[in-house]
Amino acid sequence: MQALKLVKHLTLAAIVVGSMAACGILPEKVDETASWSTNKLYSEAKDSFDSGDYTKAAKYYELLEGRDPFGPHAQQAQINTAYSYYKDNEPAQALTAVDRFIRLHPDSPSIDYAYYLKGLINFNDDLGLFGRFSGQDLSERDPKALRAAYDSFKYLVEHYPTSKYANDAALRMRYAVNAMAAHEVHAAEYYYRRGAYLAAVNRAQTALKDYDQAPALEDALGIMIKSYDKLGMTELRDDARRVMEKTYPNSGYLTVGRRIDTTGDKKSWWQIWR
Repeated sequence: MQALKLVKHLTLAAIVVGSMAACGILPEKVDETASWSTNKLYSEAKDSFDSGDYTKAAKYYELLEGRDPFGPHAQQAQINTAYSYYKDNEPAQALTAVDRFIRLHPDSPSIDYAYYLKGLINFNDDLGLFGRFSGQDLSERDPKALRAAYDSFKYLVEHYPTSKYANDAALRMRYAVNAMAAHEVHAAEYYYRRGAYLAAVNRAQTALKDYDQAPALEDALGIMIKSYDKLGMTELRDDARRVMEKTYPNSGYLTVGRRIDTTGDKKSWWQIWR
């Protein structure tokens, strides 16, 4: 009975509120920017942007773009909209905004930054809002966003090699490659533990084929050696072992069957590049 009474009260309240809104009793939401000039709107957007209020900055920049799409502030508003959404942990909206900028302004002096920002959005989107603080590394996540980040950084480095963002983009490309290789190795390890040795070999081979010189390749070779051994494929096992001996002569896989960390480096393996 109590539950039924509560439902009735809530229904009645909804009807009352709806009636009030229909009759104009509830105050309408006022657009504070309605009377602002485009210069004032840009100034307020910039103040919000500079102070770190990215939610308000994105709102104002989008309003500015809508009101004056061909004005002197339009391009800057578009790229700042993308950055504001990025900083406000809204990657989908940030990508929409930066893609729009790239499509509309391919010859802009800021086009190199646009590709860099697109890479950053995908790079950090792969971490996720909570993943950034969890200690979980990139290799344990779906590599789709990392691949998109890599492609944006690669485009920047190849087409704008003198850009001030090119060096950082190149480093992030290396991070992405290492993480994607490690992702394949994680999958190979999973299949090996489940006894799916052929699947483990296939994922390890993918890492070796697609991600040259990534640190995780030592583990890929190690999994291949162990998987071929379990499958009784001794010739392929010995071939993989010879590659390991040549490439990683001090590998723990050759002695104890696993990687031995002798560096004392506490970094995640996706952070190590050569």
